[in-house]
Amino acid sequence: YRFMNIPNGRYFMVVERDSLEVSRIEMVIMELSKTDVRRDIVLQARQLAAAAGRGNIISVADSYNRSPENQKLFKQAMDAVSKDDRRNAAALLNQIVAADPKDFVAWTELGTVHFRDNRTGDAEKAYKRAIEEKPGFFVPLLNLGKLQFSKKSYDDAIETLTRAVAANSQSAEANHFLGESYLQIKKGSKAVGYLNEAIKLDPMGMAEIHLRLALLYHGAGLKDRAANEYALFLEKRPNHPEKKKLEKYIAENRK
Repeated sequence: YRFMNIPNGRYFMVVERDSLEVSRIEMVIMELSKTDVRRDIVLQARQLAAAAGRGNIISVADSYNRSPENQKLFKQAMDAVSKDDRRNAAALLNQIVAADPKDFVAWTELGTVHFRDNRTGDAEKAYKRAIEEKPGFFVPLLNLGKLQFSKKSYDDAIETLTRAVAANSQSAEANHFLGESYLQIKKGSKAVGYLNEAIKLDPMGMAEIHLRLALLYHGAGLKDRAANEYALFLEKRPNHPEKKKLEKYIAENRK
């Protein structure tokens, strides 16, 4: 973690992994007490982890300058999100967008609250409104794509997730879901590149993709490639319950 401020007095906590920026969390410091600053960081970090997912980047350009009244409501909404109080969070976020329909961050958070509450229709509307207000905003693009994937609307998911990858090519999750969407419409040749990119970006977190690729290669009759994927998987998950079965396949098919 490192902290940064920009000339207009706003502060950000930048989360880095292997020297790469993973996320940037805007902090609104209400008091000078270290305890209050720390609490503000914890609340926003929890919210980001729950809603945005691995690899999402909130840049300075994606923050929103709202009125003091709406900013107060937004902080209350994020507090409700951190407590998993989805009903109160949704009510507060609805107040914000009613007062300022251009607040793409609030629309995004509202979509995520609805998504987590299984209100997929309302979530889709909120995400689409966020994207309408900020076409290149990564978080609603990723989450809308995931929502469309969950509804088996794979063509729509591909269109949305392609935009998400364009907005943030460093997101393992976006690459993963885009690859999976291509697999679902039987376009394995397009899927492989995105799945491999997801592994490259997050080798341990996306280790199970090796199993997906192995099945794909096995089905195509490329058993040596399948065996190689199983071997790469076992390097990362050496205690997997199917280890002996996978080792047998590797021994029989690896060149």
